[in-house]
Amino acid sequence: MTRRRALLSVSDKSGIEEFARGLVRRGWEIVSTGGTARALADAGLPVVQVAEATSHPEMMDGRVKTLHPAIHAGILARGGNRDDAAALAGQGYAPVGLVAVNLYPFREAVAKGGVSVGDAMEQVDIGGPTMIRAAAKNHADVWAVVDPADYPRVLAALDREGDGRALRRELAVKVFAHTSGYDDAVAGWLGKADGSGGGMFPARLALSAELEGTLRYGENPDQEAAFYRWRGQGRIGLAGLEQLHGKALSYNNYLDLDGALQCLAPFAFSARPAVCIVKHTTPAGMALAETLEEAYLRALRTDPVSAFGSVIAVNRRIDAATATHMSELFIECLVAPAFDDEAMEILARKSGLRLLAMSGDPVARADLPLDPDRVDWWRAASSARRASAAFLAAHGRLPEPRTLRTVSGGLLAQSVPSPPFYGLESAEWKVVTRRTPSARELDDLDFAWSAVAGVKSNAILLARDGSTLGIGMGQVSRVDASELAVRKAAAAGLDLSGCALASDAFFPFRDGVDAAAAAGVRAIVQPGGSIRDEEVIAAADEHEVAMVFTGRRLFRH
Repeated sequence: MTRRRALLSVSDKSGIEEFARGLVRRGWEIVSTGGTARALADAGLPVVQVAEATSHPEMMDGRVKTLHPAIHAGILARGGNRDDAAALAGQGYAPVGLVAVNLYPFREAVAKGGVSVGDAMEQVDIGGPTMIRAAAKNHADVWAVVDPADYPRVLAALDREGDGRALRRELAVKVFAHTSGYDDAVAGWLGKADGSGGGMFPARLALSAELEGTLRYGENPDQEAAFYRWRGQGRIGLAGLEQLHGKALSYNNYLDLDGALQCLAPFAFSARPAVCIVKHTTPAGMALAETLEEAYLRALRTDPVSAFGSVIAVNRRIDAATATHMSELFIECLVAPAFDDEAMEILARKSGLRLLAMSGDPVARADLPLDPDRVDWWRAASSARRASAAFLAAHGRLPEPRTLRTVSGGLLAQSVPSPPFYGLESAEWKVVTRRTPSARELDDLDFAWSAVAGVKSNAILLARDGSTLGIGMGQVSRVDASELAVRKAAAAGLDLSGCALASDAFFPFRDGVDAAAAAGVRAIVQPGGSIRDEEVIAAADEHEVAMVFTGRRLFRH
């Protein structure tokens, strides 16, 4: 049977006019509904209304229009099956060779908030999913198209010799993933709306992601690995990085890039250039300065040994001066908003260095800090975990952004912490010691508190003048973390006199404060909340160390 009838019915009309015009030029008849039919007719294209094809009017305000054998028999008729062909001919139905449908915008409708169950249910598509599922089921003979980005591919395939079976199968996979995600969004919202399983965590959690590519190996060479990006959310987080140079990214590269973007997030709105040097997902050095070159050199001095083989993230366009210094160090990955031409030329001489740009345009201009009005974007997309959370929230899987982490036998879900953005939080702190920190000490505390958010717990970070001096991470006790931070600073030849200390959680005993004061610390920022807070504060007063409580913990396990 000859299949030259295409059924087009789309909510997202991006590219539909060009697609329909291309089909008409190739001799296809267009059948359409409602707004799509009007749009195509207004563009001067010949369109057959569905009611003409079915010889049956639309009913119930359009609720019933494509649910008719003239449509579904035409889609489901099997090519080469004489009985199917005879059944169509007996009823006067025409075979359908292509179905291009995208569904009622349910997610967009409920995202506005304050939507009643009745109004939301009006945005639940019935005919659309039925048609595209039928087309996908019969993809051996029928094109099923749900993504406007695929229109040019389909037109090109129609011009090539061969039956396009491989592409039709690929599109069929997209259909079933599309309808599955749509149903999950409806179920998630409805459960929350009627109280049957919503709240903070829905009773059923459905995930949908697309394979971005397989990787050479996983965390170790004997492990297989791949990278997926969330469906329907565009390229955000790690999926929004554009690789400009170097070898393919490895599994560990992705983990470290995630850590680097997370460490950079608190400095997204800094008026000064920021550099974060990350090793094994935790910072080895961070700094702010008047130039990117100076910020890099100050971040590097914290722990130049660990910086070997690191991943570096910066918040400014990389210039030639900074690139020259960076070229002297073995770096695995370097991510920035952009690269000067001369910087690219310098860095591209290192074949093993992976250069990545933030192609999702997280900055208004590549040479300026992020626009504070876009804080929600950065919170959502500054790391893979936040990108995951943004996707889940936007698609109705979870009412608010959440992170997911697999564990033996299942996964853990939790709300997404906002990083302590530099310069935006210190006004809410409480000074608990007799001595109030000076303006300079307060800025050091602000920097240290923002920086320690990216350090693995237990975490202690020493800083002065917008630069890290020593970092103690991943220790089993806070004293061990303090000793490690001091030891690293000493190994780097850095003077700790008058520096600030940030602790990601409270000091359980005074010994940590005693050790910090002995090392030269003059100001401490910590969450507070220990049953021994009075003892800890007394120790700080004895050493004339200024201390502030933030009231929030920054564990990163």
